[in-house]
Amino acid sequence: MSEKVASEKPAGSQWALLKTRRFAPFFWTQFSGAFNDNLFKTALAILLTYAISTGGGDDASLLVNLAAGLFIAPFFLFSPLAGQIADKYEKSALIRRIKLAEVSIMGTAALAWIMGWPYVLLALLFAMGAQSAFFGPVKYSLLPQHLESGELVGGNGMVEMGTFVAILLGTMTGGLFMSLDGSRWLVAPAVVAAALAGWRISRRIPAAPAADPDLAIDWNLIRGTRLTLAAARADRPVFLAIVGISWFWFAGAAYLTQLPLFARDVLHCEAGIISLLLTLFSVGIAAGSLLCERLSGRQVNLGLIPLGALGMSLFGFDLMDADAGAAAGAPLSLGAFLAAPGAWRVLLDLALIGLFGGLYIVPLFVFVQVRTPAPVRSRIIAANNMLNALFMVASAGAGVLLLGVMDLPIPRFFGLLALANLLVALGIYHRRPFHLLRAIIWTLTRLAYRVRCEGMTHIPEKGAAVLVCNHVSYVDALFIYAASRRPVRFVMHAAYYHMPVLHRLFKAAGMIPIDSGRANPVLLQRSLETISAALARGDLICLFPEGHLTRDGEVDHFRPGIERILQANPVPVVPLALRGLWGSVFSHKGGTALTHWPRRFWSRIELAAGEVIQPWRVTAESLRAAVLRLRGARG
Repeated sequence: MSEKVASEKPAGSQWALLKTRRFAPFFWTQFSGAFNDNLFKTALAILLTYAISTGGGDDASLLVNLAAGLFIAPFFLFSPLAGQIADKYEKSALIRRIKLAEVSIMGTAALAWIMGWPYVLLALLFAMGAQSAFFGPVKYSLLPQHLESGELVGGNGMVEMGTFVAILLGTMTGGLFMSLDGSRWLVAPAVVAAALAGWRISRRIPAAPAADPDLAIDWNLIRGTRLTLAAARADRPVFLAIVGISWFWFAGAAYLTQLPLFARDVLHCEAGIISLLLTLFSVGIAAGSLLCERLSGRQVNLGLIPLGALGMSLFGFDLMDADAGAAAGAPLSLGAFLAAPGAWRVLLDLALIGLFGGLYIVPLFVFVQVRTPAPVRSRIIAANNMLNALFMVASAGAGVLLLGVMDLPIPRFFGLLALANLLVALGIYHRRPFHLLRAIIWTLTRLAYRVRCEGMTHIPEKGAAVLVCNHVSYVDALFIYAASRRPVRFVMHAAYYHMPVLHRLFKAAGMIPIDSGRANPVLLQRSLETISAALARGDLICLFPEGHLTRDGEVDHFRPGIERILQANPVPVVPLALRGLWGSVFSHKGGTALTHWPRRFWSRIELAAGEVIQPWRVTAESLRAAVLRLRGARG
């Protein structure tokens, strides 16, 4: 983080961010912009559909699709230039200029509404898209400059929540205004007021220094597009995250676009039900976005991504078979719909698709922000915006092809969307199984225990390090694996490593088998060489220096092998301590582990990480003392 308001302390929660100057003005600036965009777009779509289309439904469809294209086109045209400008200039001043442009556009739009100039409004819709295209790279690259690392998940969750609530409110407000007499006298002042409010709030955004002030801007849009996409592809994990984000917008656009037809042709409901369906979907995304901070422990938790994708697919498949049980006929009113069999299942499916979508999208945004170097962050986000726009256009094309040309029923379309979502998630993670495996382990440990982690930020985000921990049970590694934001390679006894069935899983997880010099000196030497090679690559290695599970709940002496490893590989060491596992069925309390019945369920487990210890200060006994201090009295 390059700059923040010096007098402000880190926020205790994501909601507390709304009381800080380094976040609140930006949040409400973003909120007002999203609200205004959707108020204007909705009102214009209704105007084009009902007011000026005199040539029939085909004319209306053409104009509405033209409007959608005019808004999305600037993201293809101007995102590369917008990313360069956002990297070159101070961001708070840039935001104020962008919001002033919005005031100018909306002022002209107000005149066009009052005078009844629909084709001028179409041109202004293109200008609004351009303004949004320039704002996009600034907003997501600004957050890492104003927020602490532990606040990024919560901050992004708040932004996503605010965005979808603003989209919903803007859409509903635009529809309401256009349903009333004298709509132009409502829409015109509303869009100007929202633009002015956003500009006024933006003046309170603290300064965010330029990331690359010496950058020479390339005004060639074609070359800029090619270079921007090349920069995004240079870091494969970042590019995969961008593809994942863009897929979310593909799926989200498909649901939002088809819900009106789903309500009319499948649920056989009145038009008012559409607002309920859209509301539940949007509120679900907002709720999932807010849940990310609590579920991730305020850190980047990519394990939520496959969990979110799986949930989206699961409830998407269920939505394929869910209906209100109504036959075609007179459209159902709200009361009749809610009383119909299956109605609540439909509503729950939509809400949960949205919720899991929120869990899916927020960690991806945070990962891109954290992983991308500051000097090029805005340009990478610009590439993300371009791909988002491309995927949204593809989503519309898929809807036209499958529903219009192939005449596929909407429930089947939702089923294909759920299947494609599952395949995309597997495609993204098949080369990086850590996050999928971590998500599974994280879920299993949270279902069986109440897990609390402390000090996990002490584990370095990059570079080699050795983790050392007390050894209480056979499942110790699972809790550490689930808590770490980075892949961890565990050193484990060779006899366990080669167990039937589990061996493949241990190998896939990158575990390193080891044995004593007396029992197998060749394997010991090979294991030390593997550890050295892993540390040279910058991996995290975890050791249990006691060499065996505790028999009495106490921490045994640490073996000197840790000193040998650090002498050959002088890397930082992070002490860990597990508390609460002594007495579980996987520990030796009450007899040999796994030979007695469980005596407790959903007990509290704590994993604490201490401050980094430099290798030249390490001895086996000093590490044991550090682990003992972390463990305290609770083993």
